[in-house]
Amino acid sequence: MGSGVRIAVDVGGTFTDVVGVDEGSDEVIRLKVLTTPRDPSEGVIAGISKAIEALRRVRGEGDGVRVDVVVHATTIGTNTFLGQVGLDVPKVGLITTEGFRDLLEIGRQRRPELYNVFFEKPKPLVPRRLRLTIPERVGPGGQVITPLDEGKVRDAAKVFREEGVESVAICFLHSYANPAHEAKAKEILVEELPSKYVVASHEVDPEYREFERLSTTVVNAALMPVLTKYFAKLDAELRRFGVSGDRLLIMKSDGGFAKPSEAGRVPASTIESGPAAGVIAAAHLAKELGIRNVLSFDMGGTTAKISTIVNGVPEVTEEFEVGGVVHKGRLIKGSGYVVRYPHIDLVEVSAGGGTIAWVDEAGHLRVGPYSAGSDPGPACYGRGGTEPTVTDANLILGRLGEALAGGEVMVRKDLAVKAFEERICGPAGLGLEEAAHGVIRLANTEMGRAIRIATVEKGYDPREFTLIAFGGAGPMHACELAEELGVTKVVIPQAPGVFSALGLLLADYRHEFKASVLRSATELSDGELEEIYASLEAKALETLSREGVSKDDVVMVRYADLRYVKQSYELSVEAPRPIPKGGVAKLREAFDRRHEEIYGYSMSDEVMVVKVRVTAVGKVRKPSLRVVKEAMGDGGDALVGTREAFFGRTGWVEAKVFRRAALPPGSVIAGPAMIEEYDSVTVVPPGWACRVDGLGNLLLEFRGG
Repeated sequence: MGSGVRIAVDVGGTFTDVVGVDEGSDEVIRLKVLTTPRDPSEGVIAGISKAIEALRRVRGEGDGVRVDVVVHATTIGTNTFLGQVGLDVPKVGLITTEGFRDLLEIGRQRRPELYNVFFEKPKPLVPRRLRLTIPERVGPGGQVITPLDEGKVRDAAKVFREEGVESVAICFLHSYANPAHEAKAKEILVEELPSKYVVASHEVDPEYREFERLSTTVVNAALMPVLTKYFAKLDAELRRFGVSGDRLLIMKSDGGFAKPSEAGRVPASTIESGPAAGVIAAAHLAKELGIRNVLSFDMGGTTAKISTIVNGVPEVTEEFEVGGVVHKGRLIKGSGYVVRYPHIDLVEVSAGGGTIAWVDEAGHLRVGPYSAGSDPGPACYGRGGTEPTVTDANLILGRLGEALAGGEVMVRKDLAVKAFEERICGPAGLGLEEAAHGVIRLANTEMGRAIRIATVEKGYDPREFTLIAFGGAGPMHACELAEELGVTKVVIPQAPGVFSALGLLLADYRHEFKASVLRSATELSDGELEEIYASLEAKALETLSREGVSKDDVVMVRYADLRYVKQSYELSVEAPRPIPKGGVAKLREAFDRRHEEIYGYSMSDEVMVVKVRVTAVGKVRKPSLRVVKEAMGDGGDALVGTREAFFGRTGWVEAKVFRRAALPPGSVIAGPAMIEEYDSVTVVPPGWACRVDGLGNLLLEFRGG
């Protein structure tokens, strides 16, 4: 049958993107299907089916396509907590240490709206009647103070059975130091509730700070039934294509992937899987191009997502909130459910192609936060939508042609004009082009604010970065957005509309293992520290081995989180492997340097090693990005015509329209121009120039004017 194929599927708010790669020839096919919000698996299976058919045609084989792997980024986790229709949060029960019943509801004293006396906290995922307490107590050093009352655990199981809970979370005080009580309680609950899901906090978040550990455990418990059923359905559907369950991989929030069995064990790890894939692809491309500092800009149909890649490495944060409120790109702390799991640090705003424009009561033009999604979609899709969107504005201004997704979606300018005239022009007293251009400017302003959050507020100068723009709408807005920020260089990769899906095939297996230490650096010996790391690395090798990764393909990186004794939060530094003589003292020195970099000073105070972590990466083969196909030709048929387009600097001008697939390496195009392809349109405004590099990327540079 020959070499196999790899397929990646990324579910977005509007489109489900699919990339298929023939492993023998590195031939790449890309396609888009409309997302099916009520049951995303329908769109996923439809996309995979089309990809297999397309690969058959490319190979010229009847049915000889062997699918070696399917990598999937899912939005199920996020959408469950955002109240999507058809995705209800399961009934969850909780058992915790006696006296700590209300910890989940008390949380941290974070008030998302400080001056709003009517503010209500997010509704707890576990109602109070299902938060049951058990007599037991473990001290912070791991010593047993009060033995576990096993009878009370069985009583709790009876309550959960009668209440019909689907999943149970266990979180006892100081279980990170000694998980024996949690392990025994889980054993009893699994025995008493054999058909239910049970998760203990030491399995998913073995760290101190009780509330964060409790919240993370409850979120995992809530997602377990949802994700497990989703994975099972996908597995059953994929078997129709001859794809067995062990060939399905799930993208995680930290930029790596895992088998469904591992992802299902810690389902909260998949919450930000889709956005992470795009950042991984941007980092890979940046490495290919020799660019160290990059702004990853992903503008799709629903949102725009920005992340920074510094010195070739995407920035990662250890904690986030799911289901929370985002205001101007900032997640409002205390408005969602805390999850303590590493994820790629992203700033996300409601500024996608489907974002709805509207006029407020004062007659002012607004954009977002609501989206038309894929059903009904922007007005120009002709699927019943009547609200004007960013996509409609681009169409009115001549930046879009007559079709999207290679003709999969035909667009109608008359419907876009009608939506703007009825919903924007009349109420706001604006002309058509003035209204459409105003929508574009407002969307760009919102995205520019998000980029400043990701850069300026972290001490970075955006002018020192290169913008890699992708997503279906990203290339249309990239140049004007960059100009607003003072960024002079923009890269548009090949297949920008499905670039995040391509990122799924550029990722590796990735898992993090951690252990709480909570010891003074002066009390911790080098041997003790090495023993802790060795234990974590053994778990990592065992996990990757189960996923079929050879020991020779595993890369381990060690980290240690330290803080001064009187501080509340810690900083992370890389640790050597193995720990040498004087290794703990060297960690202290590294922490002092890091503290001085971040805060401008260091101290001679005692330092505490809070926890240690091991990131285990299982390397996989990746498709080549270096092939520029001969089919691109000599560029003679690249120019397909011209059309009138509107730009704020020049007004209406005649812009040349090019077919990207026909542009050979070395081609140079001066703006104004539109470069069209299957999944996006790159807008080259006046004052910008575009060059096609040897990898087929579009390199855009501002030349003034």
